[in-house]
Amino acid sequence: MEKILDRFLRYVSFDTQSCEESESQPSTAKQLKLLSLLRDELLAMGVEATLDEYGYVMATLPASPGVHAPKVGFIAHVDTAPDASGADIKPQVIPDYDGGDIALSGVPGLYLKPSEFPELLDHKGQTLITTDGTTLLGADDKAGVAEIMTAVQYLVEHPECKHGEIKIGFTPDEEIGRGVVKFDVARFGADYAYTMDGGEVGELEFENFNAAAATIRIQGRNVHPGSAKGKMKNAIRIGMELDNLLPVEQKPEYTEGYEGFFHLISFSGTVEEATFSYIIRDHDLARYEDKKAVILRCVDFINAKYGEGTATANIRHQYYNMSKQVEPHYHIIEKAIRAMEMEGIQPKIQPIRGGTDGANLSFMGLPCPNLFAGGLNFHGKMEFVPLESMEAASRVILNLVKLFTA
Repeated sequence: MEKILDRFLRYVSFDTQSCEESESQPSTAKQLKLLSLLRDELLAMGVEATLDEYGYVMATLPASPGVHAPKVGFIAHVDTAPDASGADIKPQVIPDYDGGDIALSGVPGLYLKPSEFPELLDHKGQTLITTDGTTLLGADDKAGVAEIMTAVQYLVEHPECKHGEIKIGFTPDEEIGRGVVKFDVARFGADYAYTMDGGEVGELEFENFNAAAATIRIQGRNVHPGSAKGKMKNAIRIGMELDNLLPVEQKPEYTEGYEGFFHLISFSGTVEEATFSYIIRDHDLARYEDKKAVILRCVDFINAKYGEGTATANIRHQYYNMSKQVEPHYHIIEKAIRAMEMEGIQPKIQPIRGGTDGANLSFMGLPCPNLFAGGLNFHGKMEFVPLESMEAASRVILNLVKLFTA
């Protein structure tokens, strides 16, 4: 079998960054290069696989002769977040990590430090894959892709491991909230599925944020600063004023657990006009709706102060909390717990402080909790993944296959 590390390094060499501004599906054509490779690798294993016009790879590993079991799917996304560059990734492989600071060689003086990221010490003695400090790594979610592919290869090469029908899915655009907008659940054909898109070893999640994106546009008025008194409306400053109206304690850097937030992810502009982009998150549906209303009240305040039409808001729903769709099928959570325990892993059931394709899939009729893929510090240059965590996740997949077959 190909080593999971080699597979992972191959996958992260592809630039698959998605783009929220794009209206195409997938949002960037470059994602199709990796998706095509995955389809071809599955076909080379002898697994029936297709890649459709929307960028979905769907594959089926037929059930072992005489086995009648639920059809179980495993899903991961190939795109990387727009938050940091995903081009020309240069991973660093650090065997037998000694617990010290890790120099990120692409940026002189930049280190991944246990003093700042104490979770590093949980992986002392393991093999770590880090960035070189110039890009993100892409473990979110190419670690999940590599884990699924490795498990599939094992099942193909070990026919003595009896299993039911296994479904494999790889998706684009998860990072921009559009990962499964056109995913054909009926064609996929699974009874239940798991996304391999979580973080640290042991994570098991079936609650996630309700999520929306908000774009606020500010129309200012540019006048020469020498004669601007009483005339100029600086769109940048007005946008900053609106941001300061939002509750400080409900910003990501002050929240944890089930607490939601308003997150300013980008802004651009001039005196004449500016755009501020937010994501809105909360596990509780009523508080989620209230947060959207707060944004609109802030817009109303700005318009009352500076004139109607100064601020406009476009709020777009992204996904809902999947808990109420998964909990009626709690046996799939129990199987995930048992699959981890079989590897000596203590399950960590917790709410996702983010989203996953499984949220929308669950509302589309495919109950789909989220399992750990092993990476940490996603979406930035401090991202890393322990090799041992990826290996453990792939074994958990195989354990789940056994449990559904039993």
